[in-house]
Amino acid sequence: MKPAESRVLTINGGSSSIKFALFEAGGALGRILGGELERIGTPQASLIVKGTNPRDNFSRPVAAANYTAAVDALMGWIEEHSGRDALVAAGHRVVHGGPTYSEPQQVTAEMVEELRRLSSFDPDHLPLEIELIEALCRRHPRLPQVACFDTAFHRTMPRVATLLPIPRRYEAQGVRRYGFHGLSYEFLMAELARLGDPAATKGRAILAHLGNGASLAAVSDGKSIDTSMSFTPTAGLVMSTRSGDLDPGLVSYFARTEQMNAAHFQKMVNHESGLLGVSETSSDMRDLLGRETKDVRADEAVALFCYQAKKWIGSFAAALGGVDTLVFAGGIGENAPPVRERICDGLGFLGIELDRESNAKSAPLISSDAGRVKVRVIRTDEELMIARSVTRVLNLGRIGKP
Repeated sequence: MKPAESRVLTINGGSSSIKFALFEAGGALGRILGGELERIGTPQASLIVKGTNPRDNFSRPVAAANYTAAVDALMGWIEEHSGRDALVAAGHRVVHGGPTYSEPQQVTAEMVEELRRLSSFDPDHLPLEIELIEALCRRHPRLPQVACFDTAFHRTMPRVATLLPIPRRYEAQGVRRYGFHGLSYEFLMAELARLGDPAATKGRAILAHLGNGASLAAVSDGKSIDTSMSFTPTAGLVMSTRSGDLDPGLVSYFARTEQMNAAHFQKMVNHESGLLGVSETSSDMRDLLGRETKDVRADEAVALFCYQAKKWIGSFAAALGGVDTLVFAGGIGENAPPVRERICDGLGFLGIELDRESNAKSAPLISSDAGRVKVRVIRTDEELMIARSVTRVLNLGRIGKP
C-alpha cells in the first residue's frame, strides 16, 4: 500500500458527540475530511462531514442509540468512503491520564483496565472514552489504537504547581493538580516555533484556550510550569457550563440547605454553572454578547469571564516573571474580538496592548507596535496533534514539520 493511500482516524468523544478527522498517514499528514456525530443516544442523531472539497460536505441522520452504534455508523461511512483496508490506525483524545500516563501510548488491554481504574478521576469523560476504544476494537480488532492524553503537556510542571493543600496521604492516591487542554497547547507551541516566535523555546508564553471548556497555561522555555485547571477540568476559569474555581465550603453548605448529594453537586458545577448559570439563558458566548446590552445577566456573565481570564494572565505573568507572548485560541479566543479586547484592557503595565483594527479582524497578530508583548490569535488543531502522535508512536512515516 502506498503511504498516500493510508489513513489515520482521530477521535474526540464528548458526552453526546464524536468529533473525528481523517488524515493521510504519509508525508505532512494532510487532512482529508473532518466531522461530527452529534446527538448520540437520541432519534435526532446525525453524521456531519466536511471535506476539503465543498461538494463532499453533507449532513444526514444515522441510527446511533449508543456509542457502539455511533462507531458502527461512522466506520461504515469511512469504509465506504476510503475502503476498509485504507485505515491503518486510530488515535483518541483521552482527557485524563492520571499519574500513570504522561505521553501518547498504543492502547493495550492492560491500558484499558488501568483507565477503567482511573475513571473515578474523571467520571464525565473516561468511561465514554473507554467505551469508544472498545467499540472500535470490536469493529476492527487488528487496528492499532493510540491514546493521546490531554494531561501529558503539563507533566513538566514543578512540584509546587502540582500540590493540593489537603492531607498528604491523598497524594499517594494520585490526587494532585494535572491540567488539561494539553493537545491544544502542544499544537500552539508548535505553531509558535513555526512562526519563529522566540517564546516557543526561550521565553515566556501565556496560552489561553478559551472555548466551551476554557483554561490558560504558563509556559517557560517551551515547558508548562502552571495551568488553571487542576485535578479535574472543572477547576480554574469560569466556562460555558462549568463553574471553575469555587469555595469548597459550598459543598457542605448545599448539603445542609438543599440536601444536595455529591452526584447533584457534580452535575451542577459541570453542566448547570458557568456562563449558563450566571446568565440563566445561554452557555454560548455569541448569544451573550448579542444580549448583553439588554440583559444584565448576560452582561455580568461576559464580564465575569473576561475578569477572571485577566486575573489568570496576571497571576501567570507573576509566575513567569513577565510575559513575551500571549496566545488566544479556542472557539471564543479565536472568534470573539470584544472578549479579547476586554481581557487585555488594563494589562498595559505588562506590556500587553492591542491594535484595535487587527483585533477586530481576528488577525494572526493583534498586538500594537507599542506593546512589548506579542499577542497572537492561533486556530488550534487538536486532531492534527493526535494524528502526529499516532504516526510517531506507531512509526507510520515521517511527520511533516509543524
